[in-house]
Amino acid sequence: MKTATKTLLALTAAAAFGGFAATGLNLLLDQPARAAAATPAMPVAGGTLPAAVAGTPVPSLAPMLKRVLPGVVSVNTKQVVRVNTPFGDDPVFRRIFGIPAERIAQSLGSGVIVDAQRGLVLTNNHVVEDADEVQVTLADGRSLKAQFVGNDPDTDIALMRIPAQNLTAIPLADSDKLQIGDFVVAIGNPFGVGQTVTSGIVSAVGRNNLPGAGYQNFIQTDASINPGNSGGALVNLNGELVGINTASFNPRGSMAGNIGLGFAIPSNLAHRVMNDLLARGVVRRGTLGIDTQDVDARLAPGLGLAEARGAVVTRVFPGSAAGAAGLKVGDVVVAANGQPIDNAEALRNFQGLQAPDATVVLDVRRDGKPLRITSGLREAPKALDGGQLDPRLAGARFAELPESLRRQGLAGVLVEQVQRGSRAAQNGLQPGDVVLAASSGAFSDLTGFRATLSAPVPQLVLRVLRGNASGQLPMR
Repeated sequence: MKTATKTLLALTAAAAFGGFAATGLNLLLDQPARAAAATPAMPVAGGTLPAAVAGTPVPSLAPMLKRVLPGVVSVNTKQVVRVNTPFGDDPVFRRIFGIPAERIAQSLGSGVIVDAQRGLVLTNNHVVEDADEVQVTLADGRSLKAQFVGNDPDTDIALMRIPAQNLTAIPLADSDKLQIGDFVVAIGNPFGVGQTVTSGIVSAVGRNNLPGAGYQNFIQTDASINPGNSGGALVNLNGELVGINTASFNPRGSMAGNIGLGFAIPSNLAHRVMNDLLARGVVRRGTLGIDTQDVDARLAPGLGLAEARGAVVTRVFPGSAAGAAGLKVGDVVVAANGQPIDNAEALRNFQGLQAPDATVVLDVRRDGKPLRITSGLREAPKALDGGQLDPRLAGARFAELPESLRRQGLAGVLVEQVQRGSRAAQNGLQPGDVVLAASSGAFSDLTGFRATLSAPVPQLVLRVLRGNASGQLPMR
């Protein structure tokens, strides 16, 4: 009778705990048997867990999620894509082989309602980029055409507006207060299966070393984030928005599934970008007005540094915020607002996430000695007309290189537009060219490019990257 009772208790425990029983059994087989005090069996009714154990309610996210889920939407985009053929636009070839001139490309993502009165929805820029039509599906089944408000590719944020009543917005939390180990919940539409909730913790904050992304200050989480989750919500246990889910990292590709490396844009950054887009249509960024390079093992001893870390200032531009604050060539920036600066890219990333009117505190090493400098910032130009820089560039418009290209190792400026028949066009410049170098002097960005052309240059030659090929273009 005792044996039968033990068997019944074992089966009851296995049914109650499912897969955990198998794991526990494997562990027990590897350990010597130990005597244990008998515990009374928990009554299980209808195969469900009890509402309370010893008078204490079983924790559940359900009440919070009932409030939050209506604030997360599915985003469906359509884009007309031209179909290329080996014979170009030959209509006979297309008709014989049944190849259409265009096709419709569709993609899925997620979004977060952040203002119910105005119908404002935040999502990732890569979800809606170049879309001809964006359809938003609410949690209650309503489907609405979204109006594009603005975007910022360098932080991967886009803002939309939907014409609907009775919306539910998710309140924003202060993401600067997040700590490693805080519980978070990710909500989105992975793989288009429908609204899905996953949970985890904050694995890290301030991540800024992901390849291929723009300005970065990511929250890392082990909550599952898969394709389709992009643009969805990362919330805390109070149901407040702490981040916009944007990426998952997997060496085998995103379609291989989640491996516990998900990344989200902090809500504070997303909120600042949203306010800029609403007020001006573009995002304003601050800059110190300096050129820097990495401190390597060769440079460190000469700079009086014990370790090869930081960004050494190689140029301070005239009239810059850094110059006004007293920063000098040869200074090494090792931290900014308390954040470690390991290299030049980290300092550039830090500046790109600041507003133009921000004040920053820099930890500097000058001749090997510690120094703290407080500096304001100036607004970084987003684009400049070539005619303002040099008459030989008239008709071209130069813009900052997208941060995604910079993280692939490129430095320089982008030729954004070239007017047909202009002097720049006659000199061979084309939209999409990347100017890597010039005979006017060294530069790494738009501010530096303008500085090299502040004095007359007798012979102006640009080194240009076009596609996968680079070459020299004399400007006449």
